[in-house]
Amino acid sequence: MGCPNARLEASDNRIKVTIRTAYGFHHANNIIALIMLRCGGLDIHLPQPRT
Repeated sequence: MGCPNARLEASDNRIKVTIRTAYGFHHANNIIALIMLRCGGLDIHLPQPRT
């Protein structure tokens, strides 16, 4: 039948928080890229410093 309401509300909230975080961006393409990065489901592992 479609997505449950809770799942849609969660993704909508994540997009709103991302837009609020990206308030100072000069170009809309940067905001769109940040939304795609946060909501796209990629699992990015940052390099850890060697100790």
